[in-house]
Amino acid sequence: MSRTKAVTDATFQTEVREYDKPVLVDFWAEWCGPCRAVSPILNRIAEENAGRLSTVDVDENP
Repeated sequence: MSRTKAVTDATFQTEVREYDKPVLVDFWAEWCGPCRAVSPILNRIAEENAGRLSTVDVDENP
């Protein structure tokens, strides 16, 4: 995903919960069909909102 910020278990608290502005978080997985389907929409949102879209790979961060 372009223009998104990858968040991990280790960075979720500071990058999402403690950030001073709202953050949209997409919990996704490589194998997830619906995740791939919404990816272009989320990329547009990320471009329009200066990177305030974060992603969490649920396979790597269960």
